Amino acid sequence: MPLVHYAAREIVCKIVYYGPARSGKTTNLQWVHRAVAEERRSEMVSLATENDRTLFFDYLPLELGQISGFRTRFQLYTVPGQVYYNATRKLVLRGADGVVFVADSQPGRSEENLESLRNLQENLLEHGFDILQMPLVIQYNKQDLEDAVPAADLDRELNFRDVPSSPAEAIRGVGVLETLRTVSELVLGSVAQRYAPSTS
Repeated sequence: MPLVHYAAREIVCKIVYYGPARSGKTTNLQWVHRAVAEERRSEMVSLATENDRTLFFDYLPLELGQISGFRTRFQLYTVPGQVYYNATRKLVLRGADGVVFVADSQPGRSEENLESLRNLQENLLEHGFDILQMPLVIQYNKQDLEDAVPAADLDRELNFRDVPSSPAEAIRGVGVLETLRTVSELVLGSVAQRYAPSTS
């Protein structure tokens, strides 16, 4: 649920980047952080393991317009990809208003993509959210690799809700901002439906 601060006239929304280990979640946020004007973003905080895998979260508020006179702020997080950090995944996912699922397009990662998607569904249910209702975008990352599984094939395998999806090359920023824009629009649409009448 978004946080509504009536005194500050601000709505804070949370987007979580979810997916298997080393699929490109942190790379997405790093690219966004570099691409967004300094006055429109805060410092990004990253806690990582020795292997540079995200251990806890990346935090990046973004100013992205207004709803009925309320300024909207987005907080972007990643979850750790490793299965044994599931307690941290649950903690980071708590209160999410939208999710970007970052799938790995490399051959041989199919089961890890599916396991992570199932894990997302389970953890959302624990927080009282239905994955069928959560604003969700799927990004098929690493499409620049020669042996990458085509995005269309991955879409048939993973996109059971027929949500917006797109190929990406997060290491070069291809598709990164487009993914953020799409999920932001979905989240803002959902928030506007719930809050615009009571905040106008």
